[in-house]
Order: sequence, then C-alpha cells, then structure tokens
Amino acid sequence: NTVADRIFSGIQPTGTPHLGNYLGAIENWVNLQEKCNSVLYSIMDMHSFTMPKEPAVLRQNILDTTAAILACGIDPKKCFLFRQSL
Repeated sequence: NTVADRIFSGIQPTGTPHLGNYLGAIENWVNLQEKCNSVLYSIMDMHSFTMPKEPAVLRQNILDTTAAILACGIDPKKCFLFRQSL
C-alpha cells in the first residue's frame, strides 16, 4: 500500500542529530521507505553554509548525520541516500 509515487526530503548536517530530528523527520523517513515506490533522502550540506564552518567540522557533521540516520533504520536498499553537494 503506497502513499506516494516519490518522496524527497533532506536534513542539514548541523551536528549530531537529536530527539527533535528523530521525531520530526527520521522516524517518518524510516516509515516512508516502506510505503513509497521511490524515496530520495539527502544530507543537505550546502544549506548549512549560511553560517561559517570549518571544513573539518562540516565533514565530520556530514559523517555523523549519515551514521545516525543509518543507525535509526534508513536502508540504502530501500531508498536513495545522497549528499546534496555531490
């Protein structure tokens, strides 16, 4: 039973994801990857350029965010997960 043909959503890599990220987005992402035909999720790193960041910190935030959403149940076999700037 599908809810949509295609879903696209993104998350900014602002640091370690917190409970608000989980309840507001990640939990829904996990559920949607089971219900939709095509699911695209993005680490929206270019959206984090509104504030100055050290390149090393941004790289670590991208890795931390990616690891956290994978640990929460995002399955790359069921969705397309990509970094915005690549």
